[in-house]
Amino acid sequence: MELKLFQKDVAAIFNVSDDCVTYWENNRSEPQIQYYPLIFGFLEYGPFELDTSTLMGRIKAYRYVNGLSQNRLAKMVGVDPSTILAWENGKGRVSERLKVLLASYEFIINHKEMETIE
Repeated sequence: MELKLFQKDVAAIFNVSDDCVTYWENNRSEPQIQYYPLIFGFLEYGPFELDTSTLMGRIKAYRYVNGLSQNRLAKMVGVDPSTILAWENGKGRVSERLKVLLASYEFIINHKEMETIE
């Protein structure tokens, strides 16, 4: 990807500091999940390996594509955040509310189009 952007330009796109971009580039820190949708759009692909063939993979993919923490998704579906973690690890019974949410969602992660929450 040859956009010839300076770190300050990328920082402005993501509304973060120049140092933040430098840390991301040098693997000194990782972007917070709230920046994932912007990163996916900027790169025009999802840089993470996400298995959407399983329910637990679809939960994590949904969170990543929409920039949702486990806490935020938990509030959306009315469960404790530890429940989201358990579901992502294949434990417990997933709520019908989350199943409906995921069933109505099209996962296009490693392509140029990426669906996000409106």
